Amino acid sequence: MDRRAFNTLLAGLGLAFGNGRVRSASAATPANVEVFSLRQNGWVPNSPHLPVIVYRNALEAGEGKESVYEALFERNGWPPQWRNGVYPFHHYHSLGHEVLGFSNGSAKLMLGGPGAHEVQVHGGDIALLPAGTGHCNLGSDADFTVIGAYPPEQEFDILRTAPTPEQMARINSLAFPTTDPVQGAGGTVSKEWHRT
Repeated sequence: MDRRAFNTLLAGLGLAFGNGRVRSASAATPANVEVFSLRQNGWVPNSPHLPVIVYRNALEAGEGKESVYEALFERNGWPPQWRNGVYPFHHYHSLGHEVLGFSNGSAKLMLGGPGAHEVQVHGGDIALLPAGTGHCNLGSDADFTVIGAYPPEQEFDILRTAPTPEQMARINSLAFPTTDPVQGAGGTVSKEWHRT
């Protein structure tokens, strides 16, 4: 079933997001959540304890929907910081966990560093990358639009080499978010992210 037919079905059941709004004031409810872990891959540290979380069909996609993603992240305590795309080179961040809202278009991303884990994303999907997770845009269409957000007092840097001991310590000690950026309190993050 394609997305349009699925949304029509949801609307008939009174469950549609309608006008880019989510079902509740604080959370979206994706149709599917994917969770997977990435181990260190060469110079890319990834996160041995915190998995990547991909929320499929979390919000309505389309041109001009960026503010819907920003509002969702803001309500859930992840202040949005930018609109752009994903860089076409492998990199990771040591200053913050990152949520990427794909409001429009599609792309093939490589997560975890060279040769690691390919993920196809489409407008409506959202990806949560723990600090240290490598990511790279392998190819996207012209409409591909991304909204980036981070927990309070966290931000991004762009690292393209192995982390220093100080950077690795920072990655491992970053504060956990108090809420899931997509599902709010009690969401997937609270179930999947644990310190060991």
